[in-house]
Amino acid sequence: MTGPKAANDGATRRDFLKGSTAAAVGLGLLPNAHAAGNDVIKVGLIGCGGRGTGAADNICEAAGSTYNIKIHALADAFEDRVKNCRDFIRSNHHTKDKCDVSDDRCFVGLDAYQKVIDCCDLVMLATPPGFRPQHIEATVKAGKQLFSEKPVAVDGPGIRKVLAAHDEAVKKGLSVVTGTQRRHQASYIESMKRIHDGAIGDIVTARVYWNGGDIWAHKRQPGWNDVEYQIRNWYHFLWLCGDHFVEQHVHNLDVALWALKTHPIRAVGMGGRQVHTEPERGQSYDHFAVDFEFPGDVHILSMARQIDGCENNVSEAIVGTLGHWDSNSYRFTGPNKGRVRIQHETNPYVQEHIDLLESIVSKRPVCELKQVAESTLTAIMGRMSAYSGKAVTWQQALNSRVDTFPSPLAWGEMKEPPVPIPGGKGII
Repeated sequence: MTGPKAANDGATRRDFLKGSTAAAVGLGLLPNAHAAGNDVIKVGLIGCGGRGTGAADNICEAAGSTYNIKIHALADAFEDRVKNCRDFIRSNHHTKDKCDVSDDRCFVGLDAYQKVIDCCDLVMLATPPGFRPQHIEATVKAGKQLFSEKPVAVDGPGIRKVLAAHDEAVKKGLSVVTGTQRRHQASYIESMKRIHDGAIGDIVTARVYWNGGDIWAHKRQPGWNDVEYQIRNWYHFLWLCGDHFVEQHVHNLDVALWALKTHPIRAVGMGGRQVHTEPERGQSYDHFAVDFEFPGDVHILSMARQIDGCENNVSEAIVGTLGHWDSNSYRFTGPNKGRVRIQHETNPYVQEHIDLLESIVSKRPVCELKQVAESTLTAIMGRMSAYSGKAVTWQQALNSRVDTFPSPLAWGEMKEPPVPIPGGKGII
């Protein structure tokens, strides 16, 4: 699976990790929140593709010698993914000493996720996003700590499940951290503190971009049934991915919601397939543009594109009555002008796991499910507007009855949904 890029344009999670230094955590080992003394935290991974394998690497680097963890169990729909992931964990310098995955804790199949939840203390979700509402719900119901990649759903019914899980997680005192890594990146944290303290005055508008190059697509292979093909090519099917506006651009939209401390009330958008029309592109659009209206008649321009040969820009800019801030340089203009400079900034993909582990062992739970659910729903309503050609309100997106996830889901035949055409009927 692919993951989102880091804050700097053009750098993938894996590239960022290669260039990062080990996490520097100057805290002593604190008592474990779920077990006494130095008992190990058993970590289970659900979703063993590239992002899941990267998450295992990240959490082991975060743990270092400070937090006592073991990668205890793996699950995926496909056996080859589990095997490749375990081989990596057993050999990588961050993970090999923290690998305790026996053959009987390698689970394969569409129901394998529950077996990991049952035998682990901390569950990491790196499946295609369409699976996440079900997996989040099951993890929280079982009372297990959780790391979930973003986005956390692809439609309104999924978001409602996640919001309910948030309430249950808070009630149970569980820690839940999600893959919106900018929330754990020092440069962003300091920038948002200054914005909230009034460095640029009242926010009047903003723009958020994920305009990048092409994304992968897998051609159908002999022997794959319909469901296997769609899951292996998950990025290009709505029920699995939500389109790149949801799966990828959610990062930039999350920054906008973070700055404004609220969610949009209405979206008007457009998009389409101008370059990528191959069969393996499924339902995917290759470009989107959406105007989000926030309370107080504040509008945010949102763009997302996956086309090679174009000008790339993955960044956010917030404009206020006194000046503006942009994430390319973390620079403020106006009377409080200056650049945010952080010395020895920890890789945010590692820092998010440091923050999660620290919250568990210090018994100070954090829960990020509500904020990521709202950022995800923002992306969903933008996609709904672009697909339909109609304005979509927050309540329409949240209360939508269109559940894209197949029920029941089983290996075999499943017709590919049509490409969304604006102005059509029943398009979300």
